[in-house]
Order: sequence, then structure tokens, then C-alpha cells
Amino acid sequence: MGNIILFNKPYNVLSQFTDKGNYRDTRQTLSHFINHKGFYAAGRLDKDSEGLLVLTNDGALQAKISNPKYRFKKTYWTQVEGEPTERDLYKLRKGIVLTDGKCLPASVRVINEPSSLWKRTPPIRYRKHVRDTWLEIILSEGKNRQIRRMTAAIGYPTLRLIRYGVGHWSIEGLAVGSCSNIDNSD
Repeated sequence: MGNIILFNKPYNVLSQFTDKGNYRDTRQTLSHFINHKGFYAAGRLDKDSEGLLVLTNDGALQAKISNPKYRFKKTYWTQVEGEPTERDLYKLRKGIVLTDGKCLPASVRVINEPSSLWKRTPPIRYRKHVRDTWLEIILSEGKNRQIRRMTAAIGYPTLRLIRYGVGHWSIEGLAVGSCSNIDNSD
């Protein structure tokens, strides 16, 4: 097996090494943070999401982490607008239907705001009269913008989305914008 890089991706950074869009001079990519050659992201986070991105130089491992058939668990911390009820969360736990099909059941629970949370730039908009709630959501699939679409489907838009873990790896102790190399050769 090859090597792994765990990267705590900041908000507004693309999950790729080059920007082929029209904003090349203004958008940050992985190359702004990681100098290792031959590594590729195993899965993606959209530029509006933060947290753990696993990179590897092992194509088979990359495919295993990325492919939904292997059911690699991914843990997210999600700040939503409003206060979902247990009835709302049950819809996610049983598997909600989105426009591209039914989602697999998710593990969902209300959590306190994570104590290790960093400040986001720009900050989340604060609305004095609208409360927000933090959820921990664990998925074993990865549809495009799935968490955001799931919370919107039950009436609670996502304000901030952080991937905390992938499999047994996490961002624990990993500052935002930093990475850690892991020798995965055993």
C-alpha cells in the first residue's frame, strides 16, 4: 500500500491541484498547501466545505475510499439553520429520497458545537432571531453535495459543513490548512 496525506481543507479551497476554471488567479487549490507529487484526493469536498481530505499515491486505495460500494464511513459536522426535531432527523436515518434517488440510511445526532472548531473566513452569517443546530452525520455513500441536499430536503439548510473523519482517519489534532503524512505500507 502507498502513502497517505491527511489534509484539513479550509473553506473556499478547491479539492484539486489545478484550477481549470475562469478564476485561476483568485481561487486556492491543494497546490497552495501540499507540495507532494503523485498524490490524488480520494473523494472530494466542494469549495464551500471544510475538513478532512484524504490523499494517496495508491490508486487501489483511492478507488476503495471513493467508491460507494465499499461503504467507507464518512463523518461530518453540520451546522444547520433552525432546530430539527427527532421526526425531521428520522427522515435522514431511514434514508431520504433526493432527485437522484434514495440515500442510504444515515446515522444522525444533535451535537454541541465542536470545541476544536476553528473560525471560518468569512464567518457564517449570524441571525439574531434564527437559531442554529450542530449535527453529526455519518454516511457510507457520497452523492454530489449530499449533506447539503439532505438537510435542505427536511427544511434545515446547511450553514457550515466540516468532514471530521473518513474511515478511521480524522482531523483530530490537525490544524486547518495543515497536513499530516502517514506511512500506510503495512
